[in-house]
Amino acid sequence: MNAREPAFISASRSARLRQMLVSNELEFMMEAHNGLSARIVREAGFKAIWGSGLAISAQFGVRDNNEASWTQVVDTLEFMADASDLPILLDGDTGYGNFNNVRRLVRKLEQRGIAGVCIEDKQFPKTNSFINGERQPLADMDEFCGKIKAGKDSQSDENFSIVARVEALIAGWGMDEALRRAEAYRQAGADAILIHSKLSRPDEILEFAREWAGRAPLVIVPTKYYSTPTEVFREAGISTVIWANHLIRAATSAMQAVAKEIHSSETLVNVEDSIAAVNEIFRLQDADEYSEAEDRYLSGGRTAGAAVVLAASRGAGLEAVTEDRPKVMLPIAGKPLLRWLVDAFKKQGVNDITVVGGYRADAIDTAGIKLVVNERHAQTGELASLACAIGGVAGDTVVSYGDLLFRSYILRDLVESEAAFSVVVDSSLTDAENASVRDFAWCSAADDRGLFGNKVTLRHVSSGQDAASAIATPTPHGRWVGLLNVRGEGRERLQAVLATLQARSDFDSLDMPALLNALIEAGESIEVQYVHGHWRGVNDLEDFRRAGDFAHAQAPFAAAAGIGNKAVDAASGAAQ
Repeated sequence: MNAREPAFISASRSARLRQMLVSNELEFMMEAHNGLSARIVREAGFKAIWGSGLAISAQFGVRDNNEASWTQVVDTLEFMADASDLPILLDGDTGYGNFNNVRRLVRKLEQRGIAGVCIEDKQFPKTNSFINGERQPLADMDEFCGKIKAGKDSQSDENFSIVARVEALIAGWGMDEALRRAEAYRQAGADAILIHSKLSRPDEILEFAREWAGRAPLVIVPTKYYSTPTEVFREAGISTVIWANHLIRAATSAMQAVAKEIHSSETLVNVEDSIAAVNEIFRLQDADEYSEAEDRYLSGGRTAGAAVVLAASRGAGLEAVTEDRPKVMLPIAGKPLLRWLVDAFKKQGVNDITVVGGYRADAIDTAGIKLVVNERHAQTGELASLACAIGGVAGDTVVSYGDLLFRSYILRDLVESEAAFSVVVDSSLTDAENASVRDFAWCSAADDRGLFGNKVTLRHVSSGQDAASAIATPTPHGRWVGLLNVRGEGRERLQAVLATLQARSDFDSLDMPALLNALIEAGESIEVQYVHGHWRGVNDLEDFRRAGDFAHAQAPFAAAAGIGNKAVDAASGAAQ
């Protein structure tokens, strides 16, 4: 933040826009077209909004030919002004009529807190400048000067700005005409000049700036000559750059991709993790009151309150990449494995997250988590790590392996279970003879993927304690993925069983399947949530490589190279 920003923030919106126009620094405005995009522009750090005529008409689904009435445009601006405290400069086309329309427009904009309007010297109704611009007639120069004078005489806020947009270069009238008109508009009272060009190079804009010689603030819209380095604009003495239509274009491409994918696949599974969460929309709507209402009216709600992540190991088979960090800090598609897991929990409202570290615990990023260290991690197993943390958490709790990636619905459905104990079992992994026998699950019934609502319970999970006998048993129903949810009184019963296991001489070697089996032997019912792929564990270097593919498929559409990479749904087993 520079020295002038506090005063800038405290000024009125119109004063802030005026300060940007006359600033000695190059300033920037970003297009917005509704309340949501206005709030996004503010959060991105921009200091002002361009109320784009193209974008506003596009979000109505009509052409940029004054097909949306000026009152509809002004109503949209009111929502934008309510959603963001940034100054808004409206792209006011030709002023929506003659001098009298401009007078009324200025008054209505001031009433809604809009900081300024840009009007262009074409005839009403206008057509977008990039559609056969050379054939579009320009307004009479004296008549347009009258519009500027009428608007300035009508404003009650001395800082309200009127920017005159010169279309002579677009229409092919040449540089001399562009300069002649700009000077006339300046003398008529325009607070700044917007010079427009349809060329892919900035040559005529830079020539205009040299000839203009700083007589008034100069605004540009580099939509066509976007590859020009921004420093060129600074050196040319440009006042303000407008990024004029990029949010509406970004939204359009994302909506097209999502709509096409859903129509093609007839499921939401492939897109849900690649788009903004519903909670993010609530946040952008300033829906704090909604969260308070959830606490009031959903006091018996289904969202888990806490999580324990077992992350003490270095990772057998991963020694080549874990010399200076534990397995959970390996980078997967640009961020640590642990952060993928923490973000998944927080997306489901699980914010009290305890991570049990061990090997190189000092390298674990503790942002958003509580770190507990199993000092004996080299001599102990998963249950010893769980015992380090379980007493420090309260309420419903998810216990998770630390090396998991999964689609968001898996955790969502798990925490919504009403059962005291529930686990996730992948029914696509049943070949115990050709894979590690650990974590294979035998249940009360197989996964009937055509039916829902049938209660299935866990009967046994293969553990390091019974590896020799597991292969001889009937074919398992799937593999436990490493997620256990404990609700209500189940937490106290889990602690009681854990205490019993701690009294055993072999406790240090016990794993999580041993705990699940002990719960079953104690008479507890563990509900099974079947899935069919859609998760991944990271056990070795090959898993590590494939995890990146899986994570990339969960990335936002704007960042993903493509949608529809389906080669990521097979899953491998998970370890601590």
